[in-house]
Amino acid sequence: MLLSALNVQKTFHTADGPFEVLRGVDLSLDGGETLALTGESGSGKSTLLHLIGGLDVPDAGQIIIDGTDIAGLDDTGRAKMRRGTVGVVFQQFNLIPSLRVADNISFQAKLAGRHDPDWEKSLADRLGMTGQLNKYPEQLSGGQQQRVAIARTLAPRPRLVLADEPTGNLDEQTAGIVMDVLLALVAETGAGLLMVTHSTSLAGRMGRRLHLRAGVVA
Repeated sequence: MLLSALNVQKTFHTADGPFEVLRGVDLSLDGGETLALTGESGSGKSTLLHLIGGLDVPDAGQIIIDGTDIAGLDDTGRAKMRRGTVGVVFQQFNLIPSLRVADNISFQAKLAGRHDPDWEKSLADRLGMTGQLNKYPEQLSGGQQQRVAIARTLAPRPRLVLADEPTGNLDEQTAGIVMDVLLALVAETGAGLLMVTHSTSLAGRMGRRLHLRAGVVA
């Protein structure tokens, strides 16, 4: 089992008092599997994804990735996990504006000690970005920036890929193209893919679907 989340709970403290975002969520994912995480805004989808990605820690429960309970890791340990084992594709791209496309793609792999120029060239080719490698992010369209973000995430060959509304800022046609490539590359590398999406059509392309409602699996 690549990913196992057991009784994951998370509460945020607001001006109006505590708000239970996750109230005991279980999920599992094997390598090579794809899972869509759906639900209305505020249901806890992105919070759960961020916990699995080690961007925050749960209040209770376990999140076991590749045999390690990441809830027990410190900030350094979780950052190391994100550099190698887990890759995250954000809706907002989060590219480094001062770096050219080629350097953005290789950035994460270099941090992880997994820089492979041939693999990164292959990713750029597959994503249609070979002619854009010397450009800066601001010179690219939204669809092109998301392709660079996907290449950067896959460059270290993570075992688990997390995608938070990866096509949310794209038009329907571009979103379809980006998803085609993401699913093909994940299948090729044997990684597991967990994707948060509001789109029923995109969710339908995933192997399984998990629906959250008010912090629990519906």
